[in-house]
Amino acid sequence: MSSALPPVTLSALGMLNALGNNTDEVLANLLAGSAPGMRKESGWVPGRELPVGRVTAELPPLPAGMTAFDCRNNRLLLAALAQIRPAIDAAITRYGADRIAIVIGSSTSGIGEGEAGLKDKIRHGQWPEGYHYRQQEIGTAAECVARALQLDGMAYTISTACSSSAKALGSARRLLAMDLCDAVICGGADSLCQLTLNGFTALESVSPEVCEPLADGRDGITIGEAAAVFLMEKGSSGIVLAGVGESADAHHISAPQPEGIGAEAAMRAALADAGIEAGQLDYINLHGTATPLNDAMETAAVFRVAGDRVPVSSTKPLTGHTLGAAGATEAGLCWLLLSSHNRDGLLPAQRNQRPADPALAAVQVLRTSQALPHKATLYALSNSFAFGGSNASLVLERRTA
Repeated sequence: MSSALPPVTLSALGMLNALGNNTDEVLANLLAGSAPGMRKESGWVPGRELPVGRVTAELPPLPAGMTAFDCRNNRLLLAALAQIRPAIDAAITRYGADRIAIVIGSSTSGIGEGEAGLKDKIRHGQWPEGYHYRQQEIGTAAECVARALQLDGMAYTISTACSSSAKALGSARRLLAMDLCDAVICGGADSLCQLTLNGFTALESVSPEVCEPLADGRDGITIGEAAAVFLMEKGSSGIVLAGVGESADAHHISAPQPEGIGAEAAMRAALADAGIEAGQLDYINLHGTATPLNDAMETAAVFRVAGDRVPVSSTKPLTGHTLGAAGATEAGLCWLLLSSHNRDGLLPAQRNQRPADPALAAVQVLRTSQALPHKATLYALSNSFAFGGSNASLVLERRTA
């Protein structure tokens, strides 16, 4: 590594999404190409039944006295945090509660509770019992975590649409580099709600079937919900966040820059930050939303950066597009693939029913599972691209010898 910033370790990961309710389930189903939480549901968009990536776990209640924060989004966050609570408690003991920062990415917060509350207000003339406007405030995600864990350090939420939680990881690394904290709880959460499903439907971006990234005739995204949180600490042991690249091309409020100029800039910045060449990458997790424009621009950008030398796939047919949680979720999938949990060292194949789109740039799409190479250091890159041209790429590194 030759990053200008000190190395940071992603020392623990908790996550849940349509693939499973903990990291073991997520990894096993990712490699098997099975998503138990991917299902068709009605009630989200009037007159339509659409596939969604749903978390199937029973979510924990919030601690007493936190009614104003009680929403599905925050319960998803607490469920992911519970998986790494021993590591968090050890960090609190080691550093102190005032030296643990929190950076969370989200784009929905508790908007679902706001929708339900407004329906009750219209029908019955009053807000339902237990409703509080703060449930849907974007910034309360990080504050909820801080209150639940009784932490005194800085805590803030980042909301840049679909790059939110990727940027949360980059922001967390900068806090450590500035010695403003000794560890950071960072990641993201987004929950299913009518606002996002109807909004993307209005943009004609939602597929009636499970999305098919990179496929011929692909016709839009599948929306999912998820939470993924890391404990990030100083040091270079285990799996390291080796590079972060960010760009803002500001091409259009919702459409990506057609040639992928901003995406390319983010990837090149992440590689430079990690001090590696594109040919050293062992896997790229594509943003891969399955909209015609996104996949065309991303494969073009990836081909300019890495040619056909690096295996790539999009995991969104298995998780859905988890929006503000996508960056941390897909970095989490890369973390699992590089980790010792992945005993056979396999990479996930692209899951499609349709044939490949011959018009896309000739990147090396994983059509079947493939093993990671046997070498001393492994690298994975994860892409997240958002509305307004807010782009982020992350490089994860694991030294195996």
